[in-house]
Amino acid sequence: MRIMIKGASFCLFFFLSSFVIGLDTVQGNPNYRDALAKSLLFFQGQRSGRLSKTQQITWRSNSGLSDGLLAHVNLIGGYYDAGDNVKFNFPMAFTTTMLSWGALEYGKKMGPQLQEARAAIRWATDYFVKCATVTPGKLYVGVGDPNVDHKCWERPEDMDTVRSVYSVSPSNPGSDVAGETAAALAAASMVFRKVDPKYSRLLLKTAKNVMQFAMQYRGAYSDSLGSAVCPFYCSYSGYKDELLWGAAWLLRATNDVSYFNFLKSLGADDGTDIFSWDNKYAGAHVLLSRRALLNNDKNFDSFKQQAEDFMCRILPNSPYTSTQYTQGGLMYKLPESNLQYVTSITFLLTTYSKYMSATKHTFNCGSLLVTSSSLRNLAKKQVDYILGVNPLKMSYMVGYGAYFPKRIHHRGSSLPSLASHAQAIGCDGGFQPFFYTSNPNPNILTGAIVGGPNQNDGFPDDRTDYSHSEPATYINAAIVGPLAYFSGSSTT
Repeated sequence: MRIMIKGASFCLFFFLSSFVIGLDTVQGNPNYRDALAKSLLFFQGQRSGRLSKTQQITWRSNSGLSDGLLAHVNLIGGYYDAGDNVKFNFPMAFTTTMLSWGALEYGKKMGPQLQEARAAIRWATDYFVKCATVTPGKLYVGVGDPNVDHKCWERPEDMDTVRSVYSVSPSNPGSDVAGETAAALAAASMVFRKVDPKYSRLLLKTAKNVMQFAMQYRGAYSDSLGSAVCPFYCSYSGYKDELLWGAAWLLRATNDVSYFNFLKSLGADDGTDIFSWDNKYAGAHVLLSRRALLNNDKNFDSFKQQAEDFMCRILPNSPYTSTQYTQGGLMYKLPESNLQYVTSITFLLTTYSKYMSATKHTFNCGSLLVTSSSLRNLAKKQVDYILGVNPLKMSYMVGYGAYFPKRIHHRGSSLPSLASHAQAIGCDGGFQPFFYTSNPNPNILTGAIVGGPNQNDGFPDDRTDYSHSEPATYINAAIVGPLAYFSGSSTT
């Protein structure tokens, strides 16, 4: 679970400097193709519902098969967001949008992993279609009471907590979660356009309806749902960014001018130096700048300018930078799950770099000339750091490299599998001896990227320290594109 921290009070954690393991194969030249495959495999470990016969993470089993029952609907499927057993649609939808954007921008470099990316996307979109269509006038936005779930340490297969169902409607609006859901469905509709046209049309039709709801009934889902989503996934940035983001994706999927007119009607928005499941402004600006750069459409020049203002706040040598970097070179935004910001911003760096390269475009941050290589090199440094090119020589992707986190904050990974322990483990049964032990987790959640090191490049590898040791779907979703980009590049 990732609680967004708005302040910048940084906590010091124990600096792990005693491990100096030579990882020449990882550190000297990361294997991006291997990391790409593992980054997608991770999503199988987060699946809720009835697992397919092709399930490769075999310590997981079926779970959440009664989801939706309390509302007399079928809401089986989707993903658990992080190390818990709750389905939060707001971050799940962002995860899906980013996976889809990655497939759209970098699919040609994914090779056989494109099929895996589509499968990861479809596991979410099948669920979102249910959420958007099973009850007219309602959009279901989550399953599972987070306040109850978080008091338990149990496998998803053993869940005995109440599976509360949450929704938004005209009288209890949620423009933020609806806008993000529409973005996910619209982006995914393009991923499936050629390979499954019928499914693509269903996704796009659903996206249009959900976006209409987001635009027509304005309001933040945090206000409608309260403690069911806060402080876990509150919409701190408001809902205007999701309206912009959703409309930008519908515009790309449909070319319908009404979405462009809606974008313009939203007016100017504040500059930002972050991109996350909560704040979509920078992503929307980069997405819309594509038309300014690749299509030379002057109507989108203002978005290009905003995208470049964002880059000037990220680049470490820019006179306008507002981004802190660790001594080891990692972008450091916030102490809770910092790598989520690193992967999301890195996606924007590689993507804008790609647009710049295609048009031989450059821009300036004051006196600093920025080329496509400037952005690409910074993105590569972030990806390489995550894969082990860092002071600890630690890969922050589980199962990648020789030295990676062994005690991640994740219920399914830290508890014995059903195959090895058939007896149910109740709500309290998992804390002793599984949560509080210093032993490594029995199940390896291959490909999971954890919250990451602290601002001193230290990492305690402590299961109880969820700020640094918990993986999340949205951390992984954003790095899939950059990993494909670098695995398909002629130079590394």
